[in-house]
Amino acid sequence: MTDPLQFRAIGLVRGTYSPEGPDCLTAGVIHAMDDTQLEAVLLGRMIHLVQRYVDLDQPHLWVCYPRNRDKDKGRLHLQVMGIWEPSLLDRADQAPQDETPQDTARPPKAVEPEPPDGYFSVRGELMFTDPETQQLLVRIRQQPRINAAKRARSFKLMLHGVVPPRALRHFLSLHLKRRGQSLHVERYDVIQPIARGRMGRGQGGRGRLPNSRRPMGRPSESGVHARSSRPQPGILKRFKPEA
Repeated sequence: MTDPLQFRAIGLVRGTYSPEGPDCLTAGVIHAMDDTQLEAVLLGRMIHLVQRYVDLDQPHLWVCYPRNRDKDKGRLHLQVMGIWEPSLLDRADQAPQDETPQDTARPPKAVEPEPPDGYFSVRGELMFTDPETQQLLVRIRQQPRINAAKRARSFKLMLHGVVPPRALRHFLSLHLKRRGQSLHVERYDVIQPIARGRMGRGQGGRGRLPNSRRPMGRPSESGVHARSSRPQPGILKRFKPEA
């Protein structure tokens, strides 16, 4: 990752994918290994791969973009953009060129340990945090599409964990673990403050902020003063940012 302020929301879920019906492959449910049923949709670039190469009776490690339902922030909704299965992708590579699926997440040829099921990486702006209820809201800006006339959209993710209020309006890199229908913070790095209306060039920083009893609201500090350091790259650094 070259841009320390690159937004991202992506993760891994192992389970079996069940379409809504024989005539509706794109929408369905991922039955995770912990027996959680997660609503999911296949993005267009995944449909061909699933139709031709994926055995839906077997569990797979799905690469997903996490979302919250507008009416139910307590439930996850997953957009499946890839599959972590080198042998399956190797078979797809042997297909004729015009049939080879494009833009699917694939690991390098070198053998690597399989990333953990349930790991999610989220990078974005902290908009709300309540240490008492252990809830926080992070805004992620989507990368604008090529030749798009409209501005890039943003969305918000409800997460669970303790992040003190003084980190509000800062860019955070969060390492999360899925538990049932929610994502929980295991650790986070504070990158730098975000100025209103544009990306600021505030004091850089890395590490965990101490717990604070400051009332909820806009922080009075101009930034988090911490030793400057580059953020650690995540497990999913090789995946392209969401379009």
